[in-house]
This record gives sequence, structure tokens and C-alpha cells, in this order.
Amino acid sequence: MAIEDIRTGVEGKMDQSIAAFKNNLSKVRTGRANPALLDAVQVEYYGSMVPLSQVANLSLIDSRTVGIQPWEKGMGAKIEKAIRESDLGLNPSSMGDVIRVPMPVMTEERRRELTKLVRSEGEGAKIAVRNLRRDANDAVKKLEKDKLVSEDEQKRSEADIQKLTDRYIVEIDRLVVSKEQDIMAV
Repeated sequence: MAIEDIRTGVEGKMDQSIAAFKNNLSKVRTGRANPALLDAVQVEYYGSMVPLSQVANLSLIDSRTVGIQPWEKGMGAKIEKAIRESDLGLNPSSMGDVIRVPMPVMTEERRRELTKLVRSEGEGAKIAVRNLRRDANDAVKKLEKDKLVSEDEQKRSEADIQKLTDRYIVEIDRLVVSKEQDIMAV
């Protein structure tokens, strides 16, 4: 394994960490409606639990309401029940074929709680990136110890990995600030 392979591998894993962090952020509720909020909701469909997106169309009706259009007539009641029983605090209502899910207005206290949650998610993502940096540096040190690369190449590679880490940490900070602004916007 060469230094370039280590760098490429750690960069791919850091990209995956950022993607997982973005996915987690999309599930944090802001004042606006977002169909991704309902990704975690599971609905009973012919005896098995499936994600809501596999039994209905999710769309935005307006900035504060998600619309759900079940693909089968009998699924409406099951979908409503699944949303009510989820821990999202949402109250769906049926209007013909479409189920409307209005997003409740968030209190100032709830907004502050959510910003704390976003910050802790950000810290978790930073820890994941730093762990990847440590693993990559350990792999490079092992190459140097086994006399496969020179000490200069090892130092250069560690500096390169540190720059990569710094870039991803800045990206995480940017995502946290952006999500906090979304949450605090009234």
C-alpha cells in the first residue's frame, strides 16, 4: 500500500462522514417542511414494516406542510397512524386522497434545543474525521517503520492528511452554522 492509496482511501471515508452528517442534519426539523423528516417513519405494508417513501409519494404543499399521496387506497389510515406514533410530534390530517402533515410552529426553547443537537452532531462528525486522520497517519508511520517510505515522505504525507482534515472540519463547521441559521429563522 502506497501513501497515495492511503490518502485516497481516507479522503473517500471523510466524504462518507460528511454525507452521513448531511443526512443526519436533514432529519433535524426546522420551521420549514421537508419530506426528509419522514424518512424514518415505518409503515406496516402487508405484514412487514417499510419506509413511508415506499408506499406513498411525498411532496411539499407549501413551506409548512408536507403532502403524502398513498399509492393504494387502504394505506391512508396506516400512514396517519405511523406518523402519529413516530416521535416527531406531527399531527397528520386526511383530505380526500392526500394526507396533509402541517409542521407545528417551534418555540424559542425548542429551537435552542435543536441548535444544541446540531452542534453535538457536528462534534460527532468532527470526531469521525479526526479518527480517520489518526488511522491514516498510523498507516503512514507503519510504512516508514517498515522502510517502505522515507521519513521526509512520511512527514509530507502527514501534513497533507492534516490539510485534508482541516478542509473537512471547516466544511462541517459551515454546515452546522447554516443549519443553526435555518433553525433560528422565524
